[in-house]
Amino acid sequence: MTTGPGTLDDGRRAGSALPPGGQRRTLPLAGIPKPVARARAFVAAALEDWAWSATSPGVDRDVAEDVVLLVAELVANAMLHAGGPLALVLDASRTRLRIEVSDADPGLPSPRRPHQPAQPGGHGLLIVQRTSDRWGTQRHDRGKSVWAEFDTGRLIPGR
Repeated sequence: MTTGPGTLDDGRRAGSALPPGGQRRTLPLAGIPKPVARARAFVAAALEDWAWSATSPGVDRDVAEDVVLLVAELVANAMLHAGGPLALVLDASRTRLRIEVSDADPGLPSPRRPHQPAQPGGHGLLIVQRTSDRWGTQRHDRGKSVWAEFDTGRLIPGR
């Protein structure tokens, strides 16, 4: 079978590997070694399963790579500023991918103002702002979650 751009080998449209009702995946991160690397591998595997990876047909490679970068930034920020991450949650639907990283610190982060591009550090939330479609924070009984969302139309153009 020949396939065109945006189709998989079995003829399905790119991104159609996601279950019809969407899917939520959680990776506990509290106390594990190398949480940034594990989080990156976890999100890369999920994107591959959902046919949303940088190598999936019809997927915008740059946006898929931005998703992995954003996860690394959120987990690294939790490591550096909040005593370590508790969990990473990926909540995928046909219209959006929501990423949440929770930690035990109830203090809400804010981007460094003014942004100083020539200075080391302080770029994590700027990366989150510039790569995601929406982002924010939410306090909960164990601390807070920092979340970001990507519209799937950016991952799979023309969908």
